[in-house]
Amino acid sequence: MILVDTSVLIGFLKGHEDSKALLFKEILSRDVPFGISAYTYQEVLQGARDEAELQKLKYYLSTQWIFYLEQEIATYEKAALLYFNLRRKGITPRSTLDMLIALTAIENKLALLHNDSYFDTMAEHIPELKIMNEL
Repeated sequence: MILVDTSVLIGFLKGHEDSKALLFKEILSRDVPFGISAYTYQEVLQGARDEAELQKLKYYLSTQWIFYLEQEIATYEKAALLYFNLRRKGITPRSTLDMLIALTAIENKLALLHNDSYFDTMAEHIPELKIMNEL
C-alpha cells in the first residue's frame, strides 16, 4: 500500500504532468490501494484559496483512506528522535509535519510517494522509510 505525500497530491490536483503526478495517475488507473496521512489532509486544506475550494477539497479528501499515528507521547518522541538523528548527521528536515508524514509511512508499513527530494535524503538515513518511485 502507498502513502501519497502532500507534494504529489497538490501537484496532481493542480494538473501537473511531472513524473510523480503521472505515477499517481497510474496508481489511480490501476486501482492500487493508497491513502494520505492526517498531516497531508491538513496541508492540502490549509492551501485552499477560498471557501468554495475549501469545501471542494474537504469533499475530495473525505473520499480518501487516511492514515493516522497513535496520539501518544511516544509517537512524538519517535518523530523527534528521527529528526534529532538526522540533524546529528548534518541533515535538517524541512518541517515537523514532514517527520510525522515519514513516521506515518514507517508505522503503517507504507511506501511513500513524494515529490520532494529531502524525503529521499531522509530515506538514505532511515532504512525503515520506503520510497516509491515506480509501480
